[in-house]
Amino acid sequence: MPQQTVLFTPLLVASVAFFAWSLYRQLSLVGLGKPDAGGTDYVRSLRSMLVYAFGQKRILRHPFGFNHLLMFWACVFLVVVNIEFMLEGIFPSLSLAKLPDRIYFPICFISDILSALVILAVVNAVIRRMFFPAYAQARTFEAFVILSVICVHMLAYFGINASEISQGRELAAAYMPVSNVLAGLLVGMTAEELGLFHVVSWWTHAIALMVLMNLLIPYSKHLHVFTAIANCFMRREGKPNVLPLEAFVEGNVFGAGQVDLFSRKDLFDSFACTKCGNCQNACPAAFTGKAMNPRLLVNDIRVNLLVNGSRLKRGEAPILPLIGNGGEGSVSEEALWNCTTCGACMESCPVFIEQMPKIIQLRRHLVETEAQFPEELLNLFENMEGRSNPWGIAPSERAKWCSQLDVKPFDKNTTEYLFYVGCAGSFDSRNKHVSVAMAQLLDRAGISWGILGKDEKCCGDSVRRLGNEYVFDKMARENVEIFRERGVRKVITQCPHCFSTLKNDYRQYGLELEVIHHSELLRNLVQDGYLKLNGTAGEMGAVVFHDSCYLGRHNDVYDAPREALRAATGTAPKEIGRNRNNAFCCGAGGGRMWMEEHSGERINLTRVKEALEEKPDTICVACPYCLTMFEDGLKDVNADGVKVLDVAEVMAEAVLR
Repeated sequence: MPQQTVLFTPLLVASVAFFAWSLYRQLSLVGLGKPDAGGTDYVRSLRSMLVYAFGQKRILRHPFGFNHLLMFWACVFLVVVNIEFMLEGIFPSLSLAKLPDRIYFPICFISDILSALVILAVVNAVIRRMFFPAYAQARTFEAFVILSVICVHMLAYFGINASEISQGRELAAAYMPVSNVLAGLLVGMTAEELGLFHVVSWWTHAIALMVLMNLLIPYSKHLHVFTAIANCFMRREGKPNVLPLEAFVEGNVFGAGQVDLFSRKDLFDSFACTKCGNCQNACPAAFTGKAMNPRLLVNDIRVNLLVNGSRLKRGEAPILPLIGNGGEGSVSEEALWNCTTCGACMESCPVFIEQMPKIIQLRRHLVETEAQFPEELLNLFENMEGRSNPWGIAPSERAKWCSQLDVKPFDKNTTEYLFYVGCAGSFDSRNKHVSVAMAQLLDRAGISWGILGKDEKCCGDSVRRLGNEYVFDKMARENVEIFRERGVRKVITQCPHCFSTLKNDYRQYGLELEVIHHSELLRNLVQDGYLKLNGTAGEMGAVVFHDSCYLGRHNDVYDAPREALRAATGTAPKEIGRNRNNAFCCGAGGGRMWMEEHSGERINLTRVKEALEEKPDTICVACPYCLTMFEDGLKDVNADGVKVLDVAEVMAEAVLR
């Protein structure tokens, strides 16, 4: 053992030093990012870390999650054993065996069982990657090397224990069932052979540990062993669906054109990625064969930071472009414009990586700094800036949808609710029917409400998600001024994009509104007895409900539209296979409503096909974008017998007919 100690000590010291240097070399690059706004609620952050990192809450959503939980906690416990192994290798007199038997024996028993379970978990992981990979690219050489080294590490641990039991040197032999079985295989070996077997096992264990420390943890996805835990601690409070404001002054930089213009949290995200593929599988763009892949986006940011980091520290220009066709480490423009900002990637990520805000930052750079964006968006931007609606229709046309109704303008002295109709509800011929239904329901319920008419302006959702922050800022400030001037406090919306923008984004401008989506209001009006049902909506056949991304994932409104439909039809709506927080996007968010899809299958077609699997007579939605996308998709698949209705239209059928 002294000779072993002489060799092991400098190797271990060098390994620990190199490990620390490797971590510092990479993670110190996070400091290049811009400081994150806001303080830290340490109680909340600690709870988040315990629930999501140590409790693996999001990982356990998936069938394979238990295997990961087992491997994680086994490795956490075995860290104690490995620390003892390293210390004993330097100071042979230090050993857990010197602890009281009532402590030492249980440690040995738990270590023995957990080590065996780790090997089983590794075998299970290998089988899964070989035959049932989470995504096609999951069969990587890196992944198999990591699993192999972990397995060798555990087998060597058993080899050490088995040889010591065979030589009568292990006090806790009776408490190590797996090691005892292996010791039985060594019967017949001479003392010299057992000694050699022990030395080989000991050094194999030591080398595997050093390989993990110096190669696989700091220079592979296994770095997430540390960074994922920290990322759960640093999880942003609330939904990460609102980006920081920009100051439009001369000399300012807009968006993120190079990697150091991201926030520190953004950069740390890139090191926390586990490459599990959950975001990729949830992404509508990736699922339908487009260039956008949120897993690769995060990887490109990390690679770009590693390549350019040292140069940026010295104040030199980066050599690898962040946006472009530079290969790994560069994000293609096509991929950026594929994103629907549905938030599915963030909802599915087990360690709270925020992909969507990074995409919008990159879009901001392209739009505001490079003036580089798809040509089809030019008319949208001009129409929004000039006439405050996507179609460029004259503002005087906004109130024509209610020309046959007795609709009053909002008056702060006599009106309780502003019905913020939105652009689709005001101008789109199909969605005007939803506006009319909603107006009639409000009147029937005796609600005090009014509209802004020609003075209503677009909320600016699409331009903000597309990266045109300058136009959004202008529109938001104009809207805030109108709302304050008119004394608006309570707002009803029928569009989830208006709902989310007025409720969340406008708080950045100091405007606190009580915003309610029309599905929530209708549910409440029925429950409180203000709307009486006649039951005729129950005749519309099998009803299936589709979740809007901006109502559901972005704002956690899932039950209200379902409860409204249940009340109107007399039965709960059927669910599409992917629903609630796992729902698949219709394809219109993030400004995609105004763009064509030039690659892969159209996202709305994929969603329509999923809905048709439930054999519905009626598909119900709670969003004007979803209504349009479903109607277009049904035409493309010739499903003429299936109707698409908004929740308000279904409720109107039950109340007004």
